[in-house]
Amino acid sequence: TRKTLEEAADKATDEEKSAIEGALGELEEALKGDDKEAIELKTQALTEASSSLAQKMYAEQAAAAESSPDMSAGPDASAQQQGNTADDVVDAEFEEVKDDKK
Repeated sequence: TRKTLEEAADKATDEEKSAIEGALGELEEALKGDDKEAIELKTQALTEASSSLAQKMYAEQAAAAESSPDMSAGPDASAQQQGNTADDVVDAEFEEVKDDKK
């Protein structure tokens, strides 16, 4: 979550940054103890605090994907769009022969 916050700092508001950093600090304190319930509560609070930033990042990626050429279909799709120029490919069957009589 820290790495995500550092990478997307320009996308997060000051309020979101402080909420995420606060939740991280509280979770770190809870991790020093042995109270499982407190750790789970602090983890949930961190998830909720960072969810708005994650939604912004996903929305930005989706917008970028829509504006760029269709690369989500993979490399095979681009070969099909170009008319499959590899006509010299031969499909063949083979049988492996083992020479056990040496």
